[in-house]
Amino acid sequence: MTHVPTVEEMRIDPEDLEMAMEKDPALVDENDARKYHTGLHAVSYYRMSHELWLQGRKEEARAINYYAHHLTGCDIHPGATIGRRFFVDHATGVVIGETAIIGENVSVYQGVTLGGVSTAKGKRHPTIGNHVVIGCNAAILGDIKIGNNVRVGAGSVVLKDIPDDCTVVGVPGRIIRRAGIKTESADLMHNDLPDPMRDRILELEDAIRILQRKVDELSRDRR
Repeated sequence: MTHVPTVEEMRIDPEDLEMAMEKDPALVDENDARKYHTGLHAVSYYRMSHELWLQGRKEEARAINYYAHHLTGCDIHPGATIGRRFFVDHATGVVIGETAIIGENVSVYQGVTLGGVSTAKGKRHPTIGNHVVIGCNAAILGDIKIGNNVRVGAGSVVLKDIPDDCTVVGVPGRIIRRAGIKTESADLMHNDLPDPMRDRILELEDAIRILQRKVDELSRDRR
């Protein structure tokens, strides 16, 4: 029978702990994080299961994955490849598929899905670059690439490759370039995300005002 370490027994990567302390202001101290931060627990159990997966001990890896899913509400497949300083905030509902690849200094919020769009074997999940922030309930689907320094807004659905240094919002996700903003030094500000639909509506309202002025001018000239 596979022994699954308890929260008290599991190994916690110091860099993952450091990332949690940096990103979650609700944490009282490191002891609080070690005992009660479900996102940190999810990441730590993933790292244990991934080691076993690479060793070919897949039954043990899946047992830890299964236990972690029930404990934290976060399902990270042991086959996924995740870099240093990975942060999961409020682990509930986070799903990361088997062939997902995640770079360094990546932050993921609740409800995020890194999923597939095919039942075929092989690479079918996203590749995420470094210094990426993915907002709550966002879905990144398929074997696509998300560049470095990218922000994905809450609730977005991303189905295509995203180049470096972009912000993505909407369904389907639209790329908004933000000059001078790098996510390695900026958190995801949910109140400071571009709204392309609003911008388009404002453009149309401006065009209507211009046309109305011309109509008024023509009406005056005909009098």
